[in-house]
Amino acid sequence: MLNHFASGTAPDGQPFQLTQLRNAAGTELTLMDWGATWVSCQVALGNGARREVLLGCATAADYPQQGAYLGATVGRYANRIAHAHYLRDEKPVVLAPNQGEHQLHGGPQGFDKRRWQRVSHDGGQVTYRLFSADGDQGFPGNLDAEVCYRLTEDNRVEISYLASTDKDCPINLTNHAYFNLDGDGATANALAQTLQLFADRYLPVDSEGIPCADLTPVEGSGMDFRQAKPLNRDLLKDRCQQRVKGYDHAYLLHTTCRQCEHPAAVLTSADKKVTMDVFTDAPALQLYSGNFLAGTPDRKGGTYDNYAGVALESEFLPDSPNHPEWPQPNCVIKAGGKYRSRTTYAFQVVS
Repeated sequence: MLNHFASGTAPDGQPFQLTQLRNAAGTELTLMDWGATWVSCQVALGNGARREVLLGCATAADYPQQGAYLGATVGRYANRIAHAHYLRDEKPVVLAPNQGEHQLHGGPQGFDKRRWQRVSHDGGQVTYRLFSADGDQGFPGNLDAEVCYRLTEDNRVEISYLASTDKDCPINLTNHAYFNLDGDGATANALAQTLQLFADRYLPVDSEGIPCADLTPVEGSGMDFRQAKPLNRDLLKDRCQQRVKGYDHAYLLHTTCRQCEHPAAVLTSADKKVTMDVFTDAPALQLYSGNFLAGTPDRKGGTYDNYAGVALESEFLPDSPNHPEWPQPNCVIKAGGKYRSRTTYAFQVVS
């Protein structure tokens, strides 16, 4: 795969750099330095076969051309910041907008559009590093960011983030992988998968994905995933979903999830052969049902349809710099401080 996939050059004129991780069970990951991107996740099924559970493109050169953030590390601030500004010391900080008047996933030249430096790797892990200068996309402070991907022998993909800044700055890093545990392209869409989310409240959003109300109980609505159910069961049931063509909402996780000892979510393939437990110390998960994936390049040289994959993004709640009242840790990292976050995708296979 690597020789074929690595063909072509990145927007900076240099070749893409691919890294493959593999464990004794036969599970294989492919990572790329452009966007510190998780390109492929082939889970060993136990019978000598592997199942590709991650959406991705046919070639590396397709990645800079797509706008779905497939598998990318996004930042400085994942998700949306309303009107591309926030207040610091009662003064506005103006950011670079890239979704109308709002900023999405760090701006028009966010971390997904950068070449990260591979600083270490072996057969089981790879670490990437990126420097973001003061004023980058409007954010204050010189920032050093690092992301490490690790594949364990028991089929856990552990992603850890570390960042530091010399000025107070909101930091919110995540990975934007899309999953179809039945196999990439195996079904018309990924909504037959079953999801359980350990959250009692979610954030309603307007048609632009900007929070438009306070945290709202999931009880009695189609937003309720406290008991496992197929993603398509209540799709578009609620007005809040209808505004954005499906699920694209942040859920405030139970506090018991934040020590990474209790899963934040459990995703199960429609054929029940693959399960993925998501563990994170982030306060929230963004559930995105791939509502606008149509036209995104796929692995076969064609394009994906809407709902081809499901993203579960670990993060702070969207627009948190403008909502210090929300019940979560402060997303603003003080000058000289450290941002740390970790998320694990643990795969289990039923023979």
